[in-house]
Parts: sequence; C-alpha cells; structure tokens
Amino acid sequence: MMNKIIEEDLLSIYDAEIDWELFTNKTVFITGASGFLPIYMVRTLLYLNRVKPLINVNVITLVRNKEKAEQKFAEFLTDDHLKILVQDVCTPVTLTEKIDYIIHAASQASPKYYGADPVGTLNANVTGTLNMLELARKNDVISFLYFSSGEVYGHVTNEHNPVKENYYGYLDPTMVRACYGESKRMGENMCVSYAHQYGVNAKIVRPFHTYGPGMDLNDGRVYADFIADVLAGRNIQMKSDGLATRAFCYLKDATIGFFTVLLKGKNSEAYNVGNPDEEYSIIKLAEIVAGLGTPPLKVIRVSVKADNSYLNSPLARNTPNIDKMKNLGWMPSTGVVEGFKKALESYC
Repeated sequence: MMNKIIEEDLLSIYDAEIDWELFTNKTVFITGASGFLPIYMVRTLLYLNRVKPLINVNVITLVRNKEKAEQKFAEFLTDDHLKILVQDVCTPVTLTEKIDYIIHAASQASPKYYGADPVGTLNANVTGTLNMLELARKNDVISFLYFSSGEVYGHVTNEHNPVKENYYGYLDPTMVRACYGESKRMGENMCVSYAHQYGVNAKIVRPFHTYGPGMDLNDGRVYADFIADVLAGRNIQMKSDGLATRAFCYLKDATIGFFTVLLKGKNSEAYNVGNPDEEYSIIKLAEIVAGLGTPPLKVIRVSVKADNSYLNSPLARNTPNIDKMKNLGWMPSTGVVEGFKKALESYC
C-alpha cells in the first residue's frame, strides 16, 4: 500500500502543467533511481500508468543495492512496466531495449561522502556521466536530463545571491570537498560537449536543498537530522551557530521542476530548481521544525567532535534565482511549515 503523503504528492505532480502524453509507449532509463530525488520521478511515471493506462510508459531503473531498491519500489514490484537493473553506473550499460529518455541522477550527493569517499563521489559524476551520454548517443534519445547541483557555483558572494545560472564563484580544486562541485561542473561540460558534437539533447538541473518524504535520516544534512530528532521526540541539537541561510524546496515541487526541464528545457542549458521564497537561517529552520513536534520541542546547542568525513560548506548563503524556470512555467508552491509537516507525517 502506498504511503498516503506520497500518493497525495503524486496526484499533485500529475495535475501539474506537464504534457504526460509525451511518454506514451516510451521507455525511460533512470540512474540512481532509488535515491531521494529521482525516486519521485520513478513513482510518478509508474503512477501515470495507473491513472492513464494508455500511456504505457516503461521505466528501467539502475541501482547499486537491490534490497534497498525493492524496499523503495515495494508497491510497484509486480508492475511489468518496472525493470530493476543492478550495477554501478561507472560500468558501461548494455540494454536490449530502445531507450527514449535518460535521467542521470546517480551521485553521492551527501557531504558525508565527500571526505570519506571523494573518488567514488567524483566517479559517478564523471565516468558515470560519460557512460550515460554514450547510451544517450547510441539510442538517439528524445531528451537527456543531468542532475547537477547548486554546488557548481562555488563561493557565491552575497551580492550575487540569489545566484543566476550564468554566475560561477571560486571553487578550489585542491580542496577535497571540491570533489563534488568540480565533478558536477565537469559533468555539465560533458553534457554540453555531447550536445555540440553528437547532437544529444542534454538538459541540466541544479537542485537546491530539497527535502520531503523518503529522506535518509542518516544523510548527514541538518534538515534530515532535524526530522530525525522530532520523530524521536528529542530536542533538536544545533551543531553550528546556525547563521548560514539556505533556500528549502519541497520534493513534490522539485519533481515537477525536473520533469519540466526534461520535456521543455532548452538543449545544453542549466536550470536552478529551488525555492528562493523559502529561505531561512539554519537556526530559524530548526525552530520551525522543532515547533512541529508533539509537544513542541526545543533547540539546544551542542558541541561536536571533529569528523573528517563530513565536510561542511563554507557558504554563508546559498539561494537560487529561478527566473529561467519561471519562463518554463514552473513555480514552487509549498512553504517549509506545510512541507516539513508533510515530511514528518510521511514517516509516521
């Protein structure tokens, strides 16, 4: 049985201004498919078959962990439209099916991996992207969507926030934490190069701080920690001064944005997907989420031991300009109070 909150979100996504008929009798290949962001795209496409059976879209998911994928896709395991392919994205993919769309989202996106496994982090973004672009070229896909990140902007000064897609700040390639941002930059250039040389219809999304149902509560990012604290009925532990500000986008809104770029985005262009209207300091977000507890909880400051695996961002502010997405007809609609209420309820 599908989670109630997720089902409500899928209905909202289905009701969005998206031409779902474009997926009729098509096959969509999605890497990193059991990950937090792409899993809503998988669920949306399979849900689409249930509400509009004549669309008949097939979804091939590439995952590294079969057990995790089967758990995430539990309600769809008997669906003939779903195929689970278990392998590393850094290994070339061989398929007998004709692929019409590729969504490349396989990546170690959490900062907890940047120090613990920087090579694995950059491999998915470079070698994995090369493999997916080759698959796209061979299949002459209708559209290729690359999941990049707001990390590609590097150090964004306050006067350039909210940041536009054509601004790039300083990113030190000799710092280990740059393994993510630098490799995402390289992945973007690979998309543009394949579009230029081989005509691959590649589009790029740069997600900003997305939250919602299905977040790994051990992810290491603060808003996942906040939800874990509230679910456990314990006061939220603030492990920094909390003064950095971020813009928070609910997963349902972001998913509509991803499909919008896949189907309507311009070739070789990048699009910010985030919610600049929901920008808060980390301490303010902690207070908001703590207030959603039953009973309301407190925010307490704690000291933490040094951890060489989790490498914090040095940015004081990181907020997207979404004018390009607005021009495609997309606009996020979920505030953090509503969004975090839904996220919390989804775990209950």
